[in-house]
Amino acid sequence: MELNKMMHQPVVDQAVLDFMRTKVAVLDGPLGELEAQAHEKGIPVIPHETVAFLQQLVAMKQPQQILEIGTAIGFSAALMASVMPASGHVTTIDRYELMYERAATNFKRLGLTDKVTQKNGDAADILPTLTGSYDLIFMDSAKSKYIEFLPDCLRLLAPGGVLLIDDVLQGGTIFLPKNEIEHRNRGIHRKLNELFETVLPDKTLYSSLLPLGDGVLMITER
Repeated sequence: MELNKMMHQPVVDQAVLDFMRTKVAVLDGPLGELEAQAHEKGIPVIPHETVAFLQQLVAMKQPQQILEIGTAIGFSAALMASVMPASGHVTTIDRYELMYERAATNFKRLGLTDKVTQKNGDAADILPTLTGSYDLIFMDSAKSKYIEFLPDCLRLLAPGGVLLIDDVLQGGTIFLPKNEIEHRNRGIHRKLNELFETVLPDKTLYSSLLPLGDGVLMITER
C-alpha cells in the first residue's frame, strides 16, 4: 500500500470503526449540533468513538480542573465541561487567533463561558507559567510538540490525574522505518517515536495505547 494512502487509514478494522461511530448514542442539543456541523464542514474534531470515551471518562472521574492543549473550535473542551462537576473548570490553550475567536463564540452559544478559560498563545510559552494542578490534561495539538510539552504536563498533573494525548499513531505509519516516511512527515514521525520511547518504558508511569481515532496515549503516574 502506498504511504500517502496509509496515512489516511484507520488504525482499527473499518467495520469495527464504523460500528463504534454509528452505534454509540449521538450527542444531544447544541453540543451535538456543533459536532454535526464540524463534520459537515470538514472541521477537524475528535471522532465519535473518542467523544464517547472522553465523555465517559470525565463523567466517571469528575475532575475539578481540566487543562486542554489545542482548543480548535472548542468542541472537546465543551464536551468535557458539559459533564464535569458544576464547580469544575476547563483551561484551554490555542495559538491561533481565528480558533480562539471561533471557540469563544461556541462557548458563549453553549452557555459555558464561566466554565472555560481560554488562553491564546503558544503552549510552549504558556505551559511553563501555569502553576495549577489538573485532574485531567487533554493534549490535542501539533504532534511534533507532544514530547516538548510532556514535562510540563507531568508537572501539572494532579496525583491520580490522567494525561490523554490524541492522534499518536499516524495511521499506523509510526511503526515504519524513517526512509519509508514522506520527507515532510519525518519530523512528526521522529518526535512521536521519541514520545513513545520516553513514556512507554518509564516505570514511574502507567501508559496505555487506545485504538480510538488515530490513537490515544493515556498516561497516569504510579
